[in-house]
Amino acid sequence: MAIMNFIRGQLIDIIEWTDDSRDTISFRFPDNDKEIKRGAQLIVRESQVAQFVYLGEFGDTFGPGKHTLTTDNIPILTTLKSWKYGFESPFKADVYFVTTRLFTGLKWGTSNPIMMRDQDFGIVRVRAFGTYDFRVTDPRMMLKEVAGSDHNFRLDEFTETMRSRIVSVFSDAIASAGIPVLDVASRYGEVGQALMPIINPILGAKYGIELASFVLENVSVPPEVEQAIDKRSSMAAVGNLNDYVKFQMGQGMEKGGSAGGAAAEMAVGIAMAQQIMQQQASAQSISPSAGAAVAGSAQNASQGTGLPELLSPAQAAEALGVSEADVMQSLESGDLKAKKIGSTYRITRGALNEFLQS
Repeated sequence: MAIMNFIRGQLIDIIEWTDDSRDTISFRFPDNDKEIKRGAQLIVRESQVAQFVYLGEFGDTFGPGKHTLTTDNIPILTTLKSWKYGFESPFKADVYFVTTRLFTGLKWGTSNPIMMRDQDFGIVRVRAFGTYDFRVTDPRMMLKEVAGSDHNFRLDEFTETMRSRIVSVFSDAIASAGIPVLDVASRYGEVGQALMPIINPILGAKYGIELASFVLENVSVPPEVEQAIDKRSSMAAVGNLNDYVKFQMGQGMEKGGSAGGAAAEMAVGIAMAQQIMQQQASAQSISPSAGAAVAGSAQNASQGTGLPELLSPAQAAEALGVSEADVMQSLESGDLKAKKIGSTYRITRGALNEFLQS
């Protein structure tokens, strides 16, 4: 009887693992050099997978439930051990429990800048960091490539192991997706979702895991690229410059006063600068009708360089070769039409031609 009790004490009747740590990825069942007897009970809880390993080779895999270990339940082990007549005698094998639930809030980041080829900025150095959630989808691949023979592979070991691998996969995914730097640096959520279909097949094939979410929290680029991005944003905010100038002029005329006049004058100045840069020199033919002084200067104006679309009274007087008082007299009498913005006049080239031809 004592011998039978000793033999029973050297055999394993129940194989199970209760995970109370919440941060264990894989756990090797402690057999204490005991053998597994025929008919032993294997209990696998939800969010667990049990993987048998015999002499370094993967055996049978069991999902959640209560399993009685018999020949029918362990066909791979039966083959590995060459049991000709089935599983009758006790045997030794390693049993790994792998957690398949979702692990959340893990951090990743680039320790050194990664190089990106961008169609707008060329080669750009980028730093990035964020978080990700993952679960184990292939226990064998996880044990083979990541956990190894570690008897208690925990989350902190995983994050250190996978940090560089996640960054490497992220770099390859960014390169293959061809996402512009402008989008990477400004649309974190969309970029993270777009990269997941590219990253997951790589992680699944190499490490047996799947990302449930991949979040970019920050992407930083060199200062010169940041300045270029700011300039692009400013241009997009202004939109069509001509429409913007017209809007500012309308606002200024509606409000009047110094504030509206200042805004409108600034807009007019932008328009004048744009017109001066774009307009080529051309002769202007003006017919006199504003009195003897203006009539005598029309020839001088027609021989000058091209005029801007909008002129101040001083600019009109200088172009015509008359005094500003002569121009103001025509403006005050209403013979020469102009836009009055605040306390200033702006004369269009078309209005000047129309006045001289009348």
